[in-house]
Amino acid sequence: MDLTGKKIAILATNGFEQAELEVPLERLKKAGAIVDVVSLGAGEIKGWDKKDWGRPVKVDKTLDEAAAADYDAIVLPGGQINPDLLRVEPKALKFIKDIFDAKKVVAAVCHAPWLLIETGIAKGRKMTSFKSIKTDVANAGAKWEDAEVVVDQGVITSRNPGDLEAFCAKIVEEVKEGRHTQRSAA
Repeated sequence: MDLTGKKIAILATNGFEQAELEVPLERLKKAGAIVDVVSLGAGEIKGWDKKDWGRPVKVDKTLDEAAAADYDAIVLPGGQINPDLLRVEPKALKFIKDIFDAKKVVAAVCHAPWLLIETGIAKGRKMTSFKSIKTDVANAGAKWEDAEVVVDQGVITSRNPGDLEAFCAKIVEEVKEGRHTQRSAA
């Protein structure tokens, strides 16, 4: 699937699950998309790789430099630390919500559905997540499913790094489809 001309933001900060940023970054670039790693500050962010700190990843744009209008989709890697830090950042939440409100693709894996809860996007949607936040997702009004990838009108969720191939394939498919004009508001 060719994503030439499409632009995708991966929003993350320190403590992202290594594979959940690197695999989508690689797959989406391989599909032809321009992919920017967007974060709170410039420089590098450091991943979490299973049981210890992982490799740093270069930040392409800060949230102050990024605009939702410039992107066709946003990818939200998980890990416990990364989404927990981002969900208290108003600029991060606004960036996610602006992309959602423009009816563009929003993809979250592992613990990143916490960000969909915080923005109100989760309410009334079919979703999945890492099993330890299943109750959080359900309490936010989402219909939690145990599946490798769940899609609800362009909102894509997956459970863990083992689901990344299905997650990335679904992102490519949904970005190819374009805006989800039938999407109901969160």
